Formats: sequence, structure tokens, C-alpha cells
Amino acid sequence: MIPDPDQVQGSLWRTDPITLREIVLDREALWARLDSCPALERVWILSLLGQPEEAIHAGHALAATARDRLLPLLVLARAYQRQYAWHEAARVHEEALQLAGTRFREAMVRYQIGRRLFDEARYREAAAEFEWARDLYRTSNTPGQMVRTCQDALDRARELLTGL
Repeated sequence: MIPDPDQVQGSLWRTDPITLREIVLDREALWARLDSCPALERVWILSLLGQPEEAIHAGHALAATARDRLLPLLVLARAYQRQYAWHEAARVHEEALQLAGTRFREAMVRYQIGRRLFDEARYREAAAEFEWARDLYRTSNTPGQMVRTCQDALDRARELLTGL
């Protein structure tokens, strides 16, 4: 999702259905990809490879110069999140939410907010964001994969809620 991980996912990384976190499968290939990828993907990959300071620095620089700041803000928030800097990630998510402007873009932000809340073990709030994102995707005629991704995350959050 940020930045279109479906294009990178596969042999390089996957999302763990239990933790909803990305798991790197081929670190060398991701490192090699850094030399030729767009700036947005670079921030995301740096974060994925455990280089949060560099990812945050590059994310701020990208967000400061981008015409459309939404995706740069989302990858920046993800970098903060991977560093467990919840307050900073939430602040950046709120800024992204203000820039959304369409249901589809709001759904992207809500899903990422849900992932942050899930990481914080705030499963009830995460479930609400995943449900909101799912419904926004449905009403924006988004391909079914995004709806399914949100539904899977929603189901996992609810599963953890009932097990508490």
C-alpha cells in the first residue's frame, strides 16, 4: 500500500497476518533496489530495512518538496511507527488525513492509522479504523483486494479483542 507494496511484495517481503507487520524475505534484493527506486519507495524500503533515522530524514525531505504530500506523509508516519514513535506517527497521520480529499485517499490514511493503533495494541480503535477504511474503499469503487485487506485486518483486531 505504501508506496504500492503489491508491486514489490512477493519474494522480497510479505505482511504477517498475525502481527500485520511487514516481514523482509530478501534483504539483499531490497538493499539493491534502493539504488534505482523512486524517492517515495526509498523511504519505505529504508524503514523496512531497519534504517529509521535515514527513512525519517528522507521522508521529511520528500514531504517538504512533494506536490502531493499524502503518500510521503504516509511513508513518513510508517517510519515513525516502525521506530515506536507513536506520537509523531499520529501527528503525521492527522496531517495526512487533512489532505486526503477523496474517499479513496481517506481510506488509505484510515487503514494506516488502524495499523498504527494495532501496533500499539489498541485493538478496539484499530478495528474501528479498519472498518471505516473498508467502507470507504467499498464506496469509492476500489478493487476488491483493498476491501479484503481491510476486512482481514479488521477480523484480526476483533480476534484479539475477544481474546483479551
